[in-house]
Amino acid sequence: MKKLKKLWQIKYLKNYILLIIPLILMELIFRIIEKLSIFSYQGLRIFLGLNIIALFCSFILDYLPKIVAKIWNLLLVLILTIYGIAELGFNHFLGVYASIQINSQASAVTTYITDFIKSFKWYFYLLGIPFILLLIYYIFIDKKLDLDLPKKKVTMTKVTINIFKFLIIIFICLLYFCTLKLGFMQNKLQTITSLALFKKPSNPSLVVGDFGYIGFGILDIKEYFFPGKEQDIIINYNPDNVELNPNPSENEEEKYHSQISIDNDIWKSIIEDEKKNSYNNLNKYFISNRTTSTNEYSKMFKGKNLIVIMVESGSNLLLNEEYYPNFAKIYNEGWSFKNYYSPRNSCSTINNELSGMTGLYSIYNTCTGNIYEDNTYFESIFNLFNNSGYITDSYHDHDEYYYDRIKIHKNMGSGKFYNVKDMNLKYTGSEWASDAEMMEYYLKELDKKEGNKPFMSWITTVTSHQYYRTSSKYYKEYGDLFDENLSSDVRVYMSRLKVVDDALGILLNGLEERGILEDTVIAIFCDHYPYAIKTNNLGEALGYDIDEDNNMDQVPFVIYNKGMEKKEFNQYSTYVNLTPTLANLFGVEYDSRIYLGSDLLSKEYESIAIFADSSWKNEVGYYSSSTNSMKYYTEKEYTDEEILAINEDIALKLKMSSAAIKNNYFSYLNKKLKSYTTSTE
Repeated sequence: MKKLKKLWQIKYLKNYILLIIPLILMELIFRIIEKLSIFSYQGLRIFLGLNIIALFCSFILDYLPKIVAKIWNLLLVLILTIYGIAELGFNHFLGVYASIQINSQASAVTTYITDFIKSFKWYFYLLGIPFILLLIYYIFIDKKLDLDLPKKKVTMTKVTINIFKFLIIIFICLLYFCTLKLGFMQNKLQTITSLALFKKPSNPSLVVGDFGYIGFGILDIKEYFFPGKEQDIIINYNPDNVELNPNPSENEEEKYHSQISIDNDIWKSIIEDEKKNSYNNLNKYFISNRTTSTNEYSKMFKGKNLIVIMVESGSNLLLNEEYYPNFAKIYNEGWSFKNYYSPRNSCSTINNELSGMTGLYSIYNTCTGNIYEDNTYFESIFNLFNNSGYITDSYHDHDEYYYDRIKIHKNMGSGKFYNVKDMNLKYTGSEWASDAEMMEYYLKELDKKEGNKPFMSWITTVTSHQYYRTSSKYYKEYGDLFDENLSSDVRVYMSRLKVVDDALGILLNGLEERGILEDTVIAIFCDHYPYAIKTNNLGEALGYDIDEDNNMDQVPFVIYNKGMEKKEFNQYSTYVNLTPTLANLFGVEYDSRIYLGSDLLSKEYESIAIFADSSWKNEVGYYSSSTNSMKYYTEKEYTDEEILAINEDIALKLKMSSAAIKNNYFSYLNKKLKSYTTSTE
């Protein structure tokens, strides 16, 4: 006991132990909550990293008064506790870990801070146990251990001791570096090496898995002040292999052909003349990208009108025929897609709207629509229909407080954008405008359109957005309709969905009265699941576990035209496939290579739903990028090589999509194509 007490007198050792134990406990609790591996090579790397932090802090604290050391240890552990709980909350709420690279995640929750905190699972707060234990130690135990102890004898000089301490830190740093380089320390299913993630923490989910949440926080700060270099992307491009019909149909009469509209010779000339590597990488990637071919559904709706509706905070609760008869009519009589997902991200509404309009993936942990609002996209859904002689417009019954849709939609090609003020709809900060009233306004605008021209409209609703409070006027109007056994937040949410359903009824009746329902196609999808509702409450209402395998991101998607043959499709899909699918159905000219989504109905479509952190899901199973593990739904299983090939394909898509957006590539390509076409003529 005396020897232990003597050891405890060594200030450096004492501070180290009082730091390393809480740090290890916090990481363990975090990883248990997130179901991340503990006894693994990643766990060893995290352990070494925590030791570096504890040893370094102890080295500094050795020169400071005891009270300063106590305050520092308590403050550091408290900050890391709060940070860890916040990261758990963000990942649960938005489906991503928060990064300081941008403030979009903060803006996404500060307005709803109460609802955000309410969404926390009770066990998130278990992360505070190490801080409480440390606080108890300092208050009740520390002084007792320091009483009546003989002074320690120093047998080495301070310089020698400090050199020894420094060498220990250097040694552990070298071991840590080895974990980044050694082959057996890498996960064979991961497309980004640990060293590459260390230099450029581009995917927070992978970084948290490889380095721990504390390590991610440190690397995130490092990236903010000292950004790492983007990994070079090597595109395999052979101009001789780029043909007009690289994926010809096996149809005996060559009835179907690839969806290609850009002249390959002109595009090749652009590549030959382009000196900027960032643009040429994108040129080479997209010209060589996989194409889809026309199919039995091509031009099925040619010349008809199109209304795309993105339902704010939609969910599979809309499938309840008793409560939502208008949506049920559309869903049950149209084409329903059973395995459709709207993956969450830091700014799901505007990012998923952008992805739906362009067929691109938004940039991870970035409010892409806002940050790159000046970008233009000649391949957007608006421009495709503009080029086919349609009148285009867009509507959203909220103002520009969150997203600058006035600019974004204009740059997307919308002929005119109407917000809540343009439509003169009533709303307050906590009570959203009525989607039903917006639909009535929309029908009046339809009456003003030229009768001989088809129209294409994009409508984004708002009424079903949080806040889910019983003071809502919509709850007072519709709340009694719903099962009293459901939680109050779910019933408030369902009453808001009732307004969405009313809006659909107004639309259907309005189109019928105008004699254009049969000439109009309605496509409906949702931007994300309803934030701020406790997932166990929502899961109880839905009847399945929404916390498992990203099930909470599963939402309805339907394409409807009066009189069409009802069909059900089981392909796994997301909003990134919306524009190419509709382009094929309406027979508008487009080039399938410049979309990272695909026509869902083509023979070439590969069934898969890709989530923001590179996880994915299909008929075979669910792959989690944070745990690098595969969960199977069928007897079929992939080899490691097959999983890696899928991961590499996804990683390349996400990289090229990010690069295209960051470089405003489609504005560049459009200008080049016009310039070279004019010079050729």
